[in-house]
Amino acid sequence: MHGSAQPEISEKARFQFRHRSDGLWLGLALSLLACLPVLVASSPQMTDYPSHLAGFRIMLEHASDPWLARYYDFAWHWTGNLGAELLVVPLAALFGIESASRLVVVLIPLLTGLGIVTVAKALRGYVSLGAVLAFSMIWSPSLLLGFLNFSLSLALALFAFAGWVKLEGRAWRPLVFIPASFVVWICHVSGWGVLGIMVFGYEWHRRRDWTAFLAPWPLIFPMVPMLLGMGSNTKMGYGHYVLSYKWMILYKSMRSHFQTLDIASLIAVVAVLVWALWKRRIDGRLGWAALLVFGLTLAMPRNIFGGDYADYRLATTALLLACLAIDWRVPRWGLALAAALFLGRLAVTTGVWYQDGQTSQRMLGALDYVPEGARVATAVAIPRQQWRFGPFEHLGSYAVVRNSAKENSNFALPDVHMLSMRDTRFWFADPMQRVMYSPGQKIDLRKFRPARHADYLWFIGTVHPVALPDGARVLYATPNSFLARLANPAQER
Repeated sequence: MHGSAQPEISEKARFQFRHRSDGLWLGLALSLLACLPVLVASSPQMTDYPSHLAGFRIMLEHASDPWLARYYDFAWHWTGNLGAELLVVPLAALFGIESASRLVVVLIPLLTGLGIVTVAKALRGYVSLGAVLAFSMIWSPSLLLGFLNFSLSLALALFAFAGWVKLEGRAWRPLVFIPASFVVWICHVSGWGVLGIMVFGYEWHRRRDWTAFLAPWPLIFPMVPMLLGMGSNTKMGYGHYVLSYKWMILYKSMRSHFQTLDIASLIAVVAVLVWALWKRRIDGRLGWAALLVFGLTLAMPRNIFGGDYADYRLATTALLLACLAIDWRVPRWGLALAAALFLGRLAVTTGVWYQDGQTSQRMLGALDYVPEGARVATAVAIPRQQWRFGPFEHLGSYAVVRNSAKENSNFALPDVHMLSMRDTRFWFADPMQRVMYSPGQKIDLRKFRPARHADYLWFIGTVHPVALPDGARVLYATPNSFLARLANPAQER
């Protein structure tokens, strides 16, 4: 009997080895492919990216550039929102600001993919359906919007959680996680919060008693600088129409470029999750964390610590953790189907970013007509109802990056950003570049307030204005932008 049973056991072991090896190699390949949009586009086409780039240039060169010193102030604050800034400082010294920033963006989807693989291996020893499905959450609304610090902190939180699992039972684990918690926190406070929830959910599943609340104590120390108020803004707000807004961030949790594809993707992911829950294929070691993050998505304010979409960031994070919680071994065709969802969405993002990159390069030709140190009022026409995230809403910030200009789309909120405007007598920063319009509404730029304080007007949008400020003369134009010299250049008062 023993002799006849041995070949069957050996064959089963070989199958399990192949299964584990297939999933691992697939996960590594998908992690590398996740960087594709950044590699093919002329520059990252995230909504907020140009303004982050302008902030990096001011951060590094405002003391040595007389124009930047004239228009902007920059004051370092040690706070839980510095991930990309701290990476750019050494990288810019090696590659320059634009290349360094692009490298940071490349690292984020790569690290997130590798973090997913690492968590799957730490929990179950193999990469299967749930982990592959989680890849579809890498290019989340947060990443497409350009929330670099949060996205980086989430990737690092995944690695940290895997480390917590692997170091279980080691007496020195707290010595590792006290500094690790600061690393995740300093990248972004929300990523640190997600890490704490993952650790608590893991310990709650194991213990099911009050000690689970004490188990994450090595992660609590970043509360000290937060309580001391190191650069943090304490304002919070839910905004208007809270219930409709909360519903919106749920059904747009996989929002990217095309509504039909994104809604269909969400339905497919939720269907797999429902099936896994019904079949009891949800691993509680991450399932509890997914449930808690989903609850926070509903309960959390939209604005917290001065940042917008604090709850929206968590909607896709809850989906990612829920997918990672699926403990379901499937044949190769099942892995292929899960990978196909990610690869299909990735192909769309890659194609859109390539086209948008070409468009942005043509629009950036306007900067050839802008002298160094000029004052530029950017007006971006934005439809009130649109599904995709506008890639050009902060394109005007390139005037700061390449021409040391004073420009009105940069992030300069007091007590929120380290960057600020030197002249505070009028507001000349984000969101003053936005010109919202409804279908059929005409855009009249004669009343565009930032133009009163500028030498040049840079318009970006597919619906052209019906009127410009009196005497404005167009110097450069593309099918969806133009640069105009204003007749009466603004004077510093």
